[in-house]
Amino acid sequence: MSGGSRYGYLACSDHKKGRKKEYVILPYEEFVMVQEELEDYDDLRCLRDAKEAEKDAPTVGMDELKKKIGGSTSRSSRRR
Repeated sequence: MSGGSRYGYLACSDHKKGRKKEYVILPYEEFVMVQEELEDYDDLRCLRDAKEAEKDAPTVGMDELKKKIGGSTSRSSRRR
């Protein structure tokens, strides 16, 4: 396919109209964009699931963390 538009397809169905649509043809760049949006949504869903699973997990405040690591920060560690 040199010089022409590239196309991809995305399987889908349309139950509201009572008929099933098998596929859609769209420019490849749009197809990639849709794929990336779906991956982003999946990542967000996984993050939300992980946050929900860990919502009651114990946490450590910043002051307590500084005491545990002896008051050093990443900035002071870089100077060494």
